[in-house]
Amino acid sequence: MKKGIVAVSMLLLLSGCSSVALTGRKQLLLVSDSEVMSLSNSSFQDYMKTAKASTNVANTAMVVRVGKRIANAVETYLRNNGMADQIQNFAWEFHLVQDKEPNAFCMPGGKIVVNEGILPYTQTEEGLAIVLGHEVGHAVAKHSAERLSQQMVVLMAGKY
Repeated sequence: MKKGIVAVSMLLLLSGCSSVALTGRKQLLLVSDSEVMSLSNSSFQDYMKTAKASTNVANTAMVVRVGKRIANAVETYLRNNGMADQIQNFAWEFHLVQDKEPNAFCMPGGKIVVNEGILPYTQTEEGLAIVLGHEVGHAVAKHSAERLSQQMVVLMAGKY
């Protein structure tokens, strides 16, 4: 019985291996982009119902402007390097919210939220670009799908 479980586990692991578009790093993806996007869209909508959008027009415009520049640059790179198929699930959105915690996060598909509390640390558009570039990288590398896949393996292993 255990040999069968090991064989099935190995088959799942091997069939779920892919490479990160920008780095070539191997990753395990057992969930489809459509499944991740469905979960992401629902979670993002729930979050935005409780979050308060920033009332600072200049900072909000800066977050959107810098974010779009980075997203456009990444998409151009992917297109120019034969990876245009990686772009199809991105619908980039950049939001600044009223939260004093110095943080930012990205949902799959490119929904990025920046807390106002991080702006004193970033100080300039260049500093903000570092944070937003990091978040865009999470989306492009499909880190959420990878984490879900890892959790699935742990749950499957726990059953046996």
